[in-house]
Amino acid sequence: MKIGFIVNQVKKEDPNFTTTGLAWTAHKRGHEVYYMGVGDLAYYSDEQVGAHARKVPDKKFNTRATFMDGVKSAAKEKITSAGLDVLMLRNDPAEDIEKRSWAQSAGMIFSQMAVKQGVIVLNDPQALSTAINKMYFQHFPEIVRPKTIISRNVEDIKAFFEETRHKMVMKPLQGSGGRNVFLVTKKEASNINQMFEAISRDGYVVGQEYLEEAKQGDIRLFLMNGSPIEVKGKIAMLNRLQKEGDIRSNIHRGGKAFKGQISDTMLELAESVKPKLIKDGMFLVGIDIVGNKLMEINVFSPGGLGNASELHKTDFITPVIEAIEKKVAYKKIYGDNISNVRIATI
Repeated sequence: MKIGFIVNQVKKEDPNFTTTGLAWTAHKRGHEVYYMGVGDLAYYSDEQVGAHARKVPDKKFNTRATFMDGVKSAAKEKITSAGLDVLMLRNDPAEDIEKRSWAQSAGMIFSQMAVKQGVIVLNDPQALSTAINKMYFQHFPEIVRPKTIISRNVEDIKAFFEETRHKMVMKPLQGSGGRNVFLVTKKEASNINQMFEAISRDGYVVGQEYLEEAKQGDIRLFLMNGSPIEVKGKIAMLNRLQKEGDIRSNIHRGGKAFKGQISDTMLELAESVKPKLIKDGMFLVGIDIVGNKLMEINVFSPGGLGNASELHKTDFITPVIEAIEKKVAYKKIYGDNISNVRIATI
């Protein structure tokens, strides 16, 4: 299998990233692995989508760190869709909002053409283009979501603040990683205008009811082909706790990760979103749960799968590569008779 990983910028990849774990595992299983940043993508005169990619050297790596060193030191070489079986879209458009706006949708645009040329793209790039901001979340059943408003009118946000009995979260419609996320209570009410101004510089503002259970952090549950990743009775999940004085539980923002315990409520929430995730060709997804509600559905490069593997002492990454191997086998049998959005979640 020849598999390419599209990331924001190869030079910014880290040994601890989930993408590193996926790529390293694919390499150890004997597959040809390529890394390419969004800026490395190209469309050639022979109408092939391609890239100036770094091929992982054909050698053994004992650690994630040495593997990533090997990736970054590899010379770039030209590849095209004709030489690839799979592309994994592991770039986060939100990372490019401020300084590289041209890069936000580039991965999806080029990948849509790669699909036409017979490459399996995960997650499905057409569906991802509709999920580039948090409005995608509003397409899921109302029962699984907190009460929400999305507006660029500060009076709308203030009215919602009254509805929520003076406790809400404000955040950008398009963004990730905990940037510009504020908890607003009566104490901070006088600062709503300033918070609104900071968030709205980049677009729409989301107001969301605050769930008291958030004090215990959140649960990130990993889904593959629409269902929780499960290995020998253990489910891929993390309980993320925010650092003191911060409402954000993102690990790279200082949050701490623990094993957590799966509950029937969490499994019911996962089952509720499964039909749409399958319909949209969302192969690998992270859902963030607080209490009996979903806070977010992460379809762009969900992270933390390596952390979950370490905490549960279970390899949750190999099953992802095994699932991709099956998709490649199906593609060889069915060819163009099976769509990318279908093969993505079987």
